[in-house]
Amino acid sequence: MNRNQEIIRTSIVGIAANLFLAAFKAVAGWVAGSVAIIMDAVNNLSDAMSSVITIVGTKLSEKPADRSHPFGYGRVEYFSAIIIAVIVLSTGIISLVESVKKIFNPTSPDYTTVTLVIIIVAIIVKIVMGWYVKREGTKLKSNALVASGADATFDAVVTLSTLVSAGIMLLTGLNLDGFIGTAISLVIIKAGIGMVGAPVGELLGKSIPKEMVARIKTDVMKYPEVSGVYDIILNYYGPNAIIGSLHVSVPDTMTARSIHSLTRRITEQLYDKYNIIATVGIYAHYTSGELSALQNSILGFVGQYPHILQSHGFFYFAETHTITLDIIPDHTIHDDEAFHRQFVTAITKQFPDYNFNIVMDHLYSE
Repeated sequence: MNRNQEIIRTSIVGIAANLFLAAFKAVAGWVAGSVAIIMDAVNNLSDAMSSVITIVGTKLSEKPADRSHPFGYGRVEYFSAIIIAVIVLSTGIISLVESVKKIFNPTSPDYTTVTLVIIIVAIIVKIVMGWYVKREGTKLKSNALVASGADATFDAVVTLSTLVSAGIMLLTGLNLDGFIGTAISLVIIKAGIGMVGAPVGELLGKSIPKEMVARIKTDVMKYPEVSGVYDIILNYYGPNAIIGSLHVSVPDTMTARSIHSLTRRITEQLYDKYNIIATVGIYAHYTSGELSALQNSILGFVGQYPHILQSHGFFYFAETHTITLDIIPDHTIHDDEAFHRQFVTAITKQFPDYNFNIVMDHLYSE
């Protein structure tokens, strides 16, 4: 069973659980003649929508790439997660409004044996369902499932808080229903904002985890021809679709055929191991002669210059006596233009016989 099939299966379990609760509450409400219980059954039907949204989003994300969307439709999953997170956020806001009303206009809850049984069953089912769906979502890296599981868990917490406040009132006479509800609502709102943030971050171009970048560098550096890995830029086009590029530094003595073989091996490894579709660019480093000595001298100067984390892409254009070089400043540099002018002035003073084309670069994935 592939990832999408597992997501759909888990969502179907969520729908089944909500339908069970809806039918159970509807029958119990009809027997007890309680409109409140029947309305709660309707609420469970709406809760099933989270799982339906997840299924629809997963199916749409399977659409193959076309001319309009050459990288596929994997990002549809992020929209599914955003919709479910908004549902959770809305639930928290509605619960907050109702809880604040109860602070100023407290009401005494009236529980019968039937309603207590229904509440306890609902809490147990929702907690189990929330745990299961969220666990599967984490395992499958599905923001939509994680949000759907959290939705179910928060439903259980809200119901449990109502039950707890009723117990406190029966034992002590204190009506804390509104206060407990307000506290729980604020927790739900905070969680809802967090759930919105995750898929929105993916859509806006969230950086790849540092651990993954480190593993990629380690793997690529194992090729004997590679002396450095730079400019790793990766973008998510769905949980299982990452597209980007990187540069590798190789000896200037390599032939085009050898470089072709190397880049093909690197791209195949990145796809097989990380599901990354990558373009590999080349930096040539000088291995002997005057240019090698010049390269080492300039890179030595750059390595000692304050606030520079890394430099790469050294190349010498003999016709114009121009040296190109990329530098990466540290996080303390906020004015790139000013630092660029300062550095160009310093390196030109140190090496007056050359023109310099310095590019300010950044660590986009670190």
